[in-house]
Amino acid sequence: MWLLLAIASAFFLGFYDIFKKLALDRNAVLPILFLSTVAGSIIMLGFVLSSRTGLIPADHLAFVPTLTAQEHWLLVLKTLIVLSSWICTYFALKHLPLTIFAPIRSTGPLWTTLGAFVIFAERLTPMQFAGGALIFIFFYLFSTAGKLEGFSFRTNKYVWLMITGTLLGSVSALYDRYLLREINVMAVEAYFTFYQTLLLIPVLAIFWYPNRAKSTPFSWRWSIPFIGLFLLIGDYLYFYSISLPDSLISIIALVRRSNVVIVFIFGALIFKEHNIRKKGFYLIGILVGLVLLVLGR
Repeated sequence: MWLLLAIASAFFLGFYDIFKKLALDRNAVLPILFLSTVAGSIIMLGFVLSSRTGLIPADHLAFVPTLTAQEHWLLVLKTLIVLSSWICTYFALKHLPLTIFAPIRSTGPLWTTLGAFVIFAERLTPMQFAGGALIFIFFYLFSTAGKLEGFSFRTNKYVWLMITGTLLGSVSALYDRYLLREINVMAVEAYFTFYQTLLLIPVLAIFWYPNRAKSTPFSWRWSIPFIGLFLLIGDYLYFYSISLPDSLISIIALVRRSNVVIVFIFGALIFKEHNIRKKGFYLIGILVGLVLLVLGR
């Protein structure tokens, strides 16, 4: 069951990335990030209020229980990690083609596996080492494809923002493994969303509002609330799959990142991005490496 949930999560997260790209094209980054989290918070507020008033019974999957102060602080830490990752990836996505963005994003499970190797003292099998080497090789080859479009993987700050955001996302995945064995899935989803909105208010006030006249102007697009909606659905399915006792975080991380296939196809067909055949071959190489990581367990 957890594998089916992870596949469904990947489907929704693929469209989540597409809606982000549509919203961010020639648009201000931070207001979009804030408003999409507001949309998610409004939806989750309905679940919290329904749980408090008894409309959702305590034994229902959609019930949101109350949390202790310690659990709230654990979720604040998760929110800080995720928001840092999002800010990096949002700025990167705004300035990078989807067909560069998606394969960098797809390396996330590699870093998650390496994190599990260090933190949980796991040992990689020969097949996993082969998978990791394959990913690094095709990641390097992708840098050569990016240079053909004027993107140097060494000097382009948006490429490095994307890499940083991906690494922070892997840190978050490892942290999720701990959280979701201790805290209810709906509680994590709800309060994580609320804290995102609250923490983005000072970020918006300090970094965007005073400089808004000098930066890219903000324009409202209906893709913005869909970012929040599809993220909520994708994250709930992901959180629920991790919370199941027999689930494997390495496989879930792989399946979840397979959303890059949807994003890559959309970028190729809709945005008419360049060097599709070459980058598609490199993407397949990265995905094969990720499969080897999982099969080598």
